[in-house]
Amino acid sequence: YQRRVRGDAKPVKVLVGKHFADVVYNAEKDVLVEFYAPWCGHCKQLAPSYDELGEKYKDHPSIVIAKMDSTANEVEDINIRGFPTIKFFPKGDENKVVDYNGGRTLEDFGSFLDGTLDEDAEDKKDSAKDEL
Repeated sequence: YQRRVRGDAKPVKVLVGKHFADVVYNAEKDVLVEFYAPWCGHCKQLAPSYDELGEKYKDHPSIVIAKMDSTANEVEDINIRGFPTIKFFPKGDENKVVDYNGGRTLEDFGSFLDGTLDEDAEDKKDSAKDEL
């Protein structure tokens, strides 16, 4: 029996249906979400890498690593065909959803997330040039 202490932040944020949109469509955050089923073998295999990923980015100002039990929560407009399904919700006002189809190791996830940050930096450089 483990008692959760208020403010005891887990590195992987657990989402539920009613708070889902507030977290993933936050214009200031890039959010990677694993949609899982508790009984799913592949999800259980992924858990250690995903937890490490959460640990790696837990103090990052603009990246959130999250997961949601899809057997207990439903969200509109998100198509889940199998478990685990991983989707990326980039920051911004467009409410975009990107299917993550990369590898399932800590390095694969890290490269993907760091790549999105690099693209962000490039976009900022480009828009700065446009203003000149």
